[in-house]
Amino acid sequence: MGGAEDDVLAGVGPRLRALRRSRNATLAGLAAETGLTASTLSRLETGKLRPTLEQLLPLARAHGVPLDDLVAAPPTGDPRIHLRPVRRSGMTVIPLTNRPGGVQTYKVIYPPASRSRTVKLQTHDGHEWFYVLNGHVRLVLGTQDLRLGPGEAAEFDTRTPHWIGSAGPHPAELLTMFGPHGERAHLTPRSRRPVP
Repeated sequence: MGGAEDDVLAGVGPRLRALRRSRNATLAGLAAETGLTASTLSRLETGKLRPTLEQLLPLARAHGVPLDDLVAAPPTGDPRIHLRPVRRSGMTVIPLTNRPGGVQTYKVIYPPASRSRTVKLQTHDGHEWFYVLNGHVRLVLGTQDLRLGPGEAAEFDTRTPHWIGSAGPHPAELLTMFGPHGERAHLTPRSRRPVP
C-alpha cells in the first residue's frame, strides 16, 4: 500500500473517535449499535487496526455520516442535493439537506385532512420549526389547537406533546427543520419507503 493510502487510513481512527465523542457514545454503546466489539472499536480509533469496509459501513451508519467522511474522500464538486422523497403515514417527506448530524431541513407534504383522522400527540427531545408553503396546517401543541396558512411559521420545544397535519381538503406543504431527535421521531428508518 502506498503512502497516500497509508495517510488516508491513519486519519480514520481520529475521525472515528471524534465522531463517537461528539455523540457522547461509549465504546460499549457503539459496539451494541454496530455489532463490532468494543476492543475492535478501540483498536480502530487508536490506529492499531486497519479499518475494513465491513467495519466502516456500520460505523458510518451508526454515526449518521457518509462513508466518504470517514476516509476524508475529496469532495466531488457537485453541490446539488439529490432529492429522494420518502412516504410515511400518508405524508411525503423530501430531504433538502445532505449533511449528516445537526439540524436537517425537509419539505413535508401532508395529505388532505380526513374527518376520521386520529390526532396522536408525540413528544421527544429537540426543537422544531416549520413554515407553511401551501394549504393549511393544523398544529396541536399541548392544549392549543392552531391553524396556520401560507406564509406563517411556528417553532416549539418538542418535549411539549404535539401533532401536525393538514387542516383542509387539500394537501398542505411546509418546510420544517429539526435535529437528530426529531428526525428519529418523525422519520423512523423502518418506515422509509421511496416514493414510486
